[in-house]
Amino acid sequence: MPLSFWDRLFIVALAAVCVGAVASSAGAAGGDAGQRPNFVFIIADDCTHWDLGCYGGQAETPNMDRLAQQGMKMTRCFQAAPMCSPTRHNIYTGLYPVKSGAYPNHTYIEEGTKSIVQYLRPLGYRLALSGKKHINPKSILDFEFSGRKNPDMSKIDTLFAESAESGEPFCLFACSNEPHTPWNKGDASKYPPDELELPPNWVDTPETREKYSQYLAEITYFDGQVGRILEMLDKHGLSENTLVIVTSEQGSAFPFAKWTLYDAGIQTGMIARWPGKIEPGTVSDAMVEYVDITPTFVEAAGGEPSTMLDGESMLPVLLGEADEHKDYVYGIHTTKGILNAKGPYPIRAIRSERYKLILNLAPENMFRNVAQTNAWFKSWVEAGKNGNAQAERLVRKYRHRPAVELYDVTEDPYERNNLAGDPDYADVVSKLKN
Repeated sequence: MPLSFWDRLFIVALAAVCVGAVASSAGAAGGDAGQRPNFVFIIADDCTHWDLGCYGGQAETPNMDRLAQQGMKMTRCFQAAPMCSPTRHNIYTGLYPVKSGAYPNHTYIEEGTKSIVQYLRPLGYRLALSGKKHINPKSILDFEFSGRKNPDMSKIDTLFAESAESGEPFCLFACSNEPHTPWNKGDASKYPPDELELPPNWVDTPETREKYSQYLAEITYFDGQVGRILEMLDKHGLSENTLVIVTSEQGSAFPFAKWTLYDAGIQTGMIARWPGKIEPGTVSDAMVEYVDITPTFVEAAGGEPSTMLDGESMLPVLLGEADEHKDYVYGIHTTKGILNAKGPYPIRAIRSERYKLILNLAPENMFRNVAQTNAWFKSWVEAGKNGNAQAERLVRKYRHRPAVELYDVTEDPYERNNLAGDPDYADVVSKLKN
């Protein structure tokens, strides 16, 4: 029996409703490709956060300064391990290094561990990493790789162009090698050594000033890389729908930074911009960690972050819905896998907003690393031998540490006054140990 006009109209309407329901379901699961944000994560290499211009430092960083004005500057971001390989695995897995197996340097995560690739690719994302890798195995960290030590700007430009045309969302990690030693890029003439202000926990020697000048110049060079990537986002019309995060990684190779659990080693600068989502010119004091990056990107992409992660999505902080995130952050360091290490020197730390507790688990050993072979550190040693009491004290503090250190990081940001032996702070030590 032939269908009437009204029967045919009803079937067409019913089909339209069903198609709409399927589309709605797909959108709920992964989000519409045109609306899901892109992610660009730009990371420096061995850069102490307080040397950045927008953090009050002496390095000129106009691109990062402008980005901070366009988005949010985070003042309490931390990483779990103060050296390259554990740091990067930390970011890509959302796990502390002792959980993933990537706690030594020059290492890998254990089989069975998931990375951000496995979390975002099922949501329709293209995953790319350009520049420094320092990660393994590729079977888990299966990014589209390009570049070697620094981001390949040509490849990044191609990625942006293809994504702009196809509408396919992407997650790019642009990994610089700057300002990692040997500090041979940038214009050091902008930073006359005699005019620089040195941190109070450094020894003032000509060698130190010269190297500090070169290091600051390389931070400005890195800032130029940031600027080029931001320009390419504008060029391809991607800026409005892209969450950009720029971070400084662990501290520099100068003493009391990289390879240590002092704040100069494990605290990092972090700037985030997401037009229409993050309020321009905002500053957040919330305590966040690198392990929070993966769950943040997954939630922002419309996914459900795994409950097995150590990190927690900091999306509420970025969106201005929360001004607190974590009560404590954690640090771990081992000399396994680092250059010039001799005896083992394992270190653990926990930090609240005010106090930092550091446990040196083998204090009878001397702390050694490749920084102590450099000319500026040797100049500290020589100054101490020649009667400079401050130099002798700082060299000894760097190489030989007590089993327990406690610092009031609010009053003593350079962590010079160890409170662990003070009876007035016994309860603080006990609480943080627990």
